[in-house]
Amino acid sequence: HGTMSFTPVYGPRSRALILGTWPSPKSREMAFYYGHPQNRFWRVLAAVTSQKTPGTIPEKKAFLLRNGIALWDVIASCEIEGSSDSSIRNVMPNDIRPILETADICQIYVNGGTAEKLYRKYIFPETGRAAVRLPSTSPANAACSLEKLIEQWKVIGECLSK
Repeated sequence: HGTMSFTPVYGPRSRALILGTWPSPKSREMAFYYGHPQNRFWRVLAAVTSQKTPGTIPEKKAFLLRNGIALWDVIASCEIEGSSDSSIRNVMPNDIRPILETADICQIYVNGGTAEKLYRKYIFPETGRAAVRLPSTSPANAACSLEKLIEQWKVIGECLSK
């Protein structure tokens, strides 16, 4: 259904912006990004930054801000069946410009193929900034092992250390 996305997490020290597609039912139930216990997002970011995986929502927010990571979704609202990205209709994209105006974002990353497709269609024309596609941390992307994900997500570390 057309519920709204979460508010973005970012601050003036944010360097990397990571955009997902849209919160899954599990994330909405947990009221924060990547709430599904099988989603490897927090484990991957912890590995990339050599830190402990944050557990609670306040820990996750503090982790993002401390490491210069901004987090949001491409979609502000849409219609979707369960968590099936292929069923997404009536998309209202988020306006990421306030983040780009506040923070010195060196690179925008998208979490998975659907986020990339939607970013290219809705946000790229507004900002003219290309996004780097990273393999999805979703449990649906089972073909990609945790090790492989960490390896590919390491590019974020390079942006953060600039």
